[in-house]
Amino acid sequence: MTSSSALPDKAGRHCQQVLNPFHSAHYFAPELSAEMAALGVEDGRAGYFASRSAPMGAVGPGTVAAAFFSFKYELVARHVPQVWTVTTPQAVLDARLRAVDATLRRLLGDEALASPEMAEAARLALRAAEGCSRAFRPLYAAHADLPVPDAPHLAYWHAASLLREHRGDGHLVALVEAELDPVEALVTHTATGRGMSYRGLLATRGWSQEELAAAQERLRGRGLLDAGNELTAAGVELRKDLERTTDRLDRGPYEHLGAAGVARLTELAGGFTTRLMAAGAFPAEMFGKE
Repeated sequence: MTSSSALPDKAGRHCQQVLNPFHSAHYFAPELSAEMAALGVEDGRAGYFASRSAPMGAVGPGTVAAAFFSFKYELVARHVPQVWTVTTPQAVLDARLRAVDATLRRLLGDEALASPEMAEAARLALRAAEGCSRAFRPLYAAHADLPVPDAPHLAYWHAASLLREHRGDGHLVALVEAELDPVEALVTHTATGRGMSYRGLLATRGWSQEELAAAQERLRGRGLLDAGNELTAAGVELRKDLERTTDRLDRGPYEHLGAAGVARLTELAGGFTTRLMAAGAFPAEMFGKE
């Protein structure tokens, strides 16, 4: 049943910001690397492409590059579809869930995973996900076809993944409407200080230093970056507009959950994410502006 409670401004965004790390921590975990290596997938980027795209099936590089948006096609094509000659999407999905379970047990401990708060967070996040829409959202829609795990911490992770991909798919609509290509989107996000660092972009997304510099030049030409590669007033406003558009496209799950439910889910998710961060779930050098 949909709640009629009015949501405070940015409530969905704030909830998503503390939900997302619970979904994404396993990408940086040795447990995922070990599980993928056991399947014969030794390269870390191949493992990432396979694990995140596996819900869509054994798709090719064009589909993965389109759905992921920020990765250079040539990088994706070095690993997809070759990875599907080594293993299968179902084997990867099973390995991913094992990796998530082991990662969360290491970072949070068994007591937290078995807590009433974890079970409550799972219920709330799954209820929010009932308000998501499959239309024009390929990564969300593929994940929505997966079964909900029985264990509360895995059910919560599954729901966090649904909500993350739902918002992410909508965000790509906003980026395209703003006429930002993948490199320009990355550069402007990094310039906010909240995105991945330039070091992280070079290490993970496949773009070269020259391609990043060319994107910076294009953005300066649009008046969005200054000579020091900081956002201009117009650039700041563009990033705000992107988030407002994304909020609007992503309002369904949070309106469905209602204001009180969103506030409680944000509180619970914030507590778990704080513990993940304190346990070193994410490499510090991946974020910032440098």
